[in-house]
Amino acid sequence: NRFELHPTMISKWKQEFIDLAAQVFENKPLTETPVKDTERLYSKISKLEMEIDFLKKSLKKAGL
Repeated sequence: NRFELHPTMISKWKQEFIDLAAQVFENKPLTETPVKDTERLYSKISKLEMEIDFLKKSLKKAGL
């Protein structure tokens, strides 16, 4: 498998799309991402960036 995806996952995605296809293609106006979700994602990004910086410094100190 070129993308290392298990066939079961592809089947699951396909079935989910089939089940929700009508909703996906309805002519509803697009809504903005709720602010709460955006804030949560930015918070997660900041946390991950801090963890990466910490790990980089730790590896540098360890000589790796």
